Amino acid sequence: MNRSLIAMTSITYAMKAKNLLNSRGMRCEIMRTPRSFSTGCGYSIRIWDDVSQVLGILEAAGIPYKDYTELKD
Repeated sequence: MNRSLIAMTSITYAMKAKNLLNSRGMRCEIMRTPRSFSTGCGYSIRIWDDVSQVLGILEAAGIPYKDYTELKD
């Protein structure tokens, strides 16, 4: 299963991203950003869908993010 972590610029944008993605039927959750991927505000969203599709949705909605990484199982 593909999982990715998207570092957000603020907890507010993390919550907006989660609500937007969940409303589109995409699985995502807010979590603290691991120290190994320390960037952004300290909060990230973990997703289980295609990261390029999710990033496109966030960009179209004007929700900024810092960076993203693929998570290993």
